[in-house]
Amino acid sequence: MDGFDGRFNVIELFVSLACNLHDCRVHVGSPSGISVTVGYLYTPNPDGYCGDEDNGQTSAWYVFSALGFYPVCPGSGEYVLGAPLFKNTKINLENGKTITINAKDNSDANRYVGSLTLNGKNHDMNYLNHDDLKAGAELLYDMVGTPNKSRGTGIAARPYSFSREK
Repeated sequence: MDGFDGRFNVIELFVSLACNLHDCRVHVGSPSGISVTVGYLYTPNPDGYCGDEDNGQTSAWYVFSALGFYPVCPGSGEYVLGAPLFKNTKINLENGKTITINAKDNSDANRYVGSLTLNGKNHDMNYLNHDDLKAGAELLYDMVGTPNKSRGTGIAARPYSFSREK
């Protein structure tokens, strides 16, 4: 060892996503608190990349978080919701299906998820299912200027957490 203590060279990327597991909106205000992190820590400048790459993990976190969801618990088949960074994104899947993400009012002023529809139906859960995405999905985010503190508040709206196993 050269004396470098590297335990703290990677930022905690999952804190605001983990809040969806335990309803700690007191700290992030809404399931879209992650968009604040994405927009603040990453910029298209030479110093716009924070921490250590960790063999692609940090870039994968950024790409997923910029899309508005992240697989916090691999194997659960769920992606925890955040807020998309872009107004429109299209993902062409290997099976020929498409995931379309629209957040037309997304801006610095409107960074919170007011509501979300999945394939034209209201989606009040704080996660997406892998099978729904794999089948092709249209996500329509209504982005607003203040957190919607009544959206996704029920226990059933929370993504999987081993801490709730009995």
